[in-house]
Amino acid sequence: MEDCYSIVRRWEDLHTDILVKIFQSFDIFELTKGIAHVCSAWRMACCDPLLWKTLDLSMLKSDFIMIQLEPYVYVNSRSDKTLTRLLKISLSLSRGNITSLIFHFNLYVNDEQLTYTAERCPRLRRLVLPAWNRIKKTGICKAIRAWKDLESLTMPNIADPPYLMEEISKNCKNFSKLKIMGPCNNSFACTLATHLPKLKVLSLRCSIIEKDALIIILDSLLHLEVLNISHCLLIEVRLRPAPKRVVGEIDQSIREKASRLREFITCTKDSCIMCQRTKNDDGQIRWYRYEEGLWKTDEISDVDEKVKLVVFFLYLQQIDMFGNEL
Repeated sequence: MEDCYSIVRRWEDLHTDILVKIFQSFDIFELTKGIAHVCSAWRMACCDPLLWKTLDLSMLKSDFIMIQLEPYVYVNSRSDKTLTRLLKISLSLSRGNITSLIFHFNLYVNDEQLTYTAERCPRLRRLVLPAWNRIKKTGICKAIRAWKDLESLTMPNIADPPYLMEEISKNCKNFSKLKIMGPCNNSFACTLATHLPKLKVLSLRCSIIEKDALIIILDSLLHLEVLNISHCLLIEVRLRPAPKRVVGEIDQSIREKASRLREFITCTKDSCIMCQRTKNDDGQIRWYRYEEGLWKTDEISDVDEKVKLVVFFLYLQQIDMFGNEL
């Protein structure tokens, strides 16, 4: 009887590129559950830059309740610990390769968590910020100073943003894309004109916009190429005691000013669901009322926050799990 020899195939012998393809299908929770500790080969694959171009935390929300005292929100300590653990493991594995960072709209990050992240993501180019309740001026300014390569920012409403725009102007020379999820008044428009005159892409969708502010933006941002005001509530502010007047249609004078833009995206249709929602919420849309993840979408592809799933099965059809051609 001939001796039979069996070949023992071990997971640590799996080619790194195959492991990376597999790990690309994992979400942030699966990547940080301990697979990097299985063996040295798995840890090497877990640290591959392909896995860490984007740190997407858009599926992670804080466990919180609203309160009457500043910062007007109380976050459960367990929720904070979960976020801190995810950040520490992710930022360790990423080895500074993260270029896109996405926080959930209702993930209440504090200053320590934000600055810790900024120090370990020096190459960041795109940032989607969470709610501002627990982030102080010192925290966000310190973070912006670390992100010299920042090009794109999505942020919820902030009442008084001049210091932030000034910090971006000083430190982020390649900054060109901004999405604001909140009201746009004359003060904010003047801030953009003063500190970010070279802005190329601006999205103000699903917000309330003062007509004069829109005119300031079109007249002052001479490098602007794309402007999105779809589903917005455009208003005219009159002298008191006269009430604000909603502008039903964008007049010809504004369209003429916008004609120089490569794209001027608008939508004020009564039949549009998103337009109806903006009106119902008085121009400050309450995203928690609607479909999960809706806040991430945008008509401008450059600031679209949709998460793309990486599929690796076609690759595996050509080579087996140990790198041999089928």
